[in-house]
Amino acid sequence: MTRPPTAAQRRVIDAADPVTGRLKGTAAQLDALVRHGLAFRHPRPPHDHFLTPAGHRVRETAVVAPEQLEQPAAPATAGVFAAHVGGTEDRVDTATGPARLREVHSAWQGLLELRRMTHADGATDRPCAWERAHLVQAAALALEAAGHTPEAGGSPGYRVRATPQPEAVAVHAPDAETLRACAITLEGAGWQVGEYTQPRTRARYVLASPRRV
Repeated sequence: MTRPPTAAQRRVIDAADPVTGRLKGTAAQLDALVRHGLAFRHPRPPHDHFLTPAGHRVRETAVVAPEQLEQPAAPATAGVFAAHVGGTEDRVDTATGPARLREVHSAWQGLLELRRMTHADGATDRPCAWERAHLVQAAALALEAAGHTPEAGGSPGYRVRATPQPEAVAVHAPDAETLRACAITLEGAGWQVGEYTQPRTRARYVLASPRRV
């Protein structure tokens, strides 16, 4: 990419699906993004276009502020999906209702497709580059898609938080059984997990990192 995208191209990038990076635009806009290395055309029908890792980085420069990196993700707004990281003020029925379950299922299937498209071997059993760049959201989506309940509106559940350790998130749960179940889910979703104890509070938590191989 030798120059910034045009305003029209930027609108196409900003409107990309937040999970899969699927793009919608005119043929000229999409072709230009491909030439600049910001998108690729899927080789299989219907030959949709998706953001490359570089395209995702361009998209995030305008939507993610540095001070937001250590904060819980905000609830989904304006039609943009966001996995529940736990610890929000959402009501439990909002976090786990039928409409939400459909959204989560769709997002998880989209993420599996993104894994398949971006791994050279087409594997879906390990995280992809997007997940490593969005650790908290990726781990939370894996948990929510598996049916785990997030902490919401004062009701107990899981919480996913960023950590100072590179490529690792911390998962907290109200009891040992729930914590272990979260660890099993993440391990099955392609994450390396380990249980640890916080030195001060003695509370147990799971440290999870996306597996590369």
